[in-house]
This record gives sequence, C-alpha cells and structure tokens, in this order.
Amino acid sequence: MTLWKLTLSYDGTTFHGWQIQPGLPTIQGALADAIHSVTGEHILPQGSGRTDAGVHALGQVASFASPTPIPLPNLLRALNHALPPSIRVLHVETAAPHFHARHSAIRKTYEYRIFQRSTEPHAQISQPENVCSPFDAPYTWDCRWRLALEPMQRAAAILCGTHDFTSFAAADPDAAQRESEDSRPNPLKTIYDSLLERTASRITYRVTGSGFLHHMVRNIVGTLVDVGRGSLPPAEMHRILAAKDRSAAGPTAPPQGLFLASVEYPSPAHPHLPSDKSGVTL
Repeated sequence: MTLWKLTLSYDGTTFHGWQIQPGLPTIQGALADAIHSVTGEHILPQGSGRTDAGVHALGQVASFASPTPIPLPNLLRALNHALPPSIRVLHVETAAPHFHARHSAIRKTYEYRIFQRSTEPHAQISQPENVCSPFDAPYTWDCRWRLALEPMQRAAAILCGTHDFTSFAAADPDAAQRESEDSRPNPLKTIYDSLLERTASRITYRVTGSGFLHHMVRNIVGTLVDVGRGSLPPAEMHRILAAKDRSAAGPTAPPQGLFLASVEYPSPAHPHLPSDKSGVTL
C-alpha cells in the first residue's frame, strides 16, 4: 500500500467546492473519478481543507492510499490526462505512512484578490473607472468602493497572533455531524502573517495561519474592505475579536477572489518546517 501526496491547482468557478456532493461537480469528486480511471479503485482522496463553491487553489494538497503499483511520472501524467483542464496535479510524491493531507498540516496561506475600479480613494466621482476584464472577473472581487490601503494594512496587522476568531467564522455546515463526533472546530487560531499590497488596480491580501474556520478569510476581507472604504476604524478589529460574535464583523467577501495558496507540513528533521520530499512536478 502506497500513500500518495498530491499538490493540486484548480479553477473553482464551475465546481461546488472541494467536498464530494451527490449529483454536483466537486474537486474531490473529479479527483476520485480520475484515480478510479487510473487505478480501477474507488478511493476518496482527503484534502488539506474544504474550499467553498467558486474558490480556487494554487497549492491544495490531497492524499490517498493505493495498492496499485505505478511509477511517479506515470501517475502524474495519467491523473492529469483523466482530470478536466480546470484541475491540474502539479506535484506527486510518496508520503510517510502517518501522513494525512488535513491532519498533518501545520500552516496554510490564503490569498484574496480585490479589483479596484479606482485606485484613488478621494478621486472625483466623474473620473473614469477602471474596468475589470472578463478574463479577471472570475478570479477577483470587482469592488465598487474606493479603498484606502493604509488603514486596511493597520487593521490586518491586528489579526496577527493567537486569537479566538469566532467573530469571523460562519456557521459550520457540518455542525450537526461535529456535535455527534464531539469534534467542533477550535476557534483559537494563530495568524503568522496578515498583509495587504497594491499593484496597479489590484489589492491582494495574504494571510498565513495555523488553521482557518469556515468563511474566516472571506469574512476578514469583507471587514477589511469596510475599513478601506471608511465605514470602520482600523482599531475596531480589537473590539470585533473580543466580541466573539459573527454579527460584530463585516460582510462576507464573494468567493471568486479567494485562493488557497499553499499548505505547509513538518519534515522529520525539522518538525516545524515544511516537508521537502522528492517527487515529480508538472
């Protein structure tokens, strides 16, 4: 039995998220179909996290075990042949027997992209707006407000450290199941980096943390946009965190701007650093 670790990139536009759902196209379902096509086995691959409908990935990680002997290059090539063009396996490697794509992860990085119709917060209303290209629209929030970057940066920095992020968590879609399993998500998460930068007409938010709650990044982005458009002072982030109440934070940003950028795992030599095992890369 070989345990495989896959790194995937996908365009989530036409999929109903990662998790398999009867009668609906999902990333997990498409990958399971591809594995069956290659190995003849019915295997449900495990992902590092459940991205929502319309959310994309630059570096999602999945794992599955299979008794079918197949060389690394052949598996990479065969899976990409079986998968739709909107999903690519970028890297394949063998993993240690205890590895699990979700449980073994120590850090995740998400990226959220905001398109700005105007890059000048105090521009005249009559000034022509930037137009979001139809080739960018599926991968960014076409934001109608003029946003001030510096207050957003100050608000984002407040999130660094270990906090209870209940105020930024949506209702857990698997709450009933988790209740029965006595395994509800821990709202205490550590954020290592929380940064925004502007390039041309885009603001990009990158956040790295020990883990993330349901809709947590999108709820943070919606709150940061409230700060950027002047309806919320940056220091209010302290109050929002302390409230532990979803209604204290801002709206949920739309899904299409969100990307799971990367997932990090410990290596045997350095338990707190990502793995650097050899494998085959596309």
